[in-house]
Amino acid sequence: MVSVVKHRWDRGVAARPAMTGRAGALAVAGALALGLPGAAHASLLSGEALDTAADVIAWIALIIVPVVAIAVFWLVHILPEKIAENKKHPQAKAIQVLCLLSLFFGGMLWPIAWLWAYTKPVLHKMAYGTDVDESHGHGTREEPEGTVPVLTTEAEVPVRSVAPAKTVKLGG
Repeated sequence: MVSVVKHRWDRGVAARPAMTGRAGALAVAGALALGLPGAAHASLLSGEALDTAADVIAWIALIIVPVVAIAVFWLVHILPEKIAENKKHPQAKAIQVLCLLSLFFGGMLWPIAWLWAYTKPVLHKMAYGTDVDESHGHGTREEPEGTVPVLTTEAEVPVRSVAPAKTVKLGG
């Protein structure tokens, strides 16, 4: 059954189905049923099992999670240092110090260390002719055969055997 209802905000007449007694009663009953609280079961466990599960979760949250978080934080903060070493960056020690400082300043300096590890040191190349670190065995080259090694310390100089000196008697 369709009835015509005139709304005061409408200028015209709108047609909408009118609620009959039975349909209205069902709608009201449904709304009330949805509004009533039902029995809720928040956990699959109960009693002692629930207490044990809560204890395990508490230990994990209080001990294991902070240790793992600190380890991950530390590993992420040494990444620029490792990148600089792998790329043989001539300023790897300075990047290492910046990574260490970043740990103490809550990670604020870490993006600078990350960018620095990926940059090419232009002034170092102008001064030394290369943009890689050749100290500490990073840039050692094998010398071709037939070259004579340069001895730089006394320990590297071979000891020569000396012939025994002849004794000469004077005056007599």
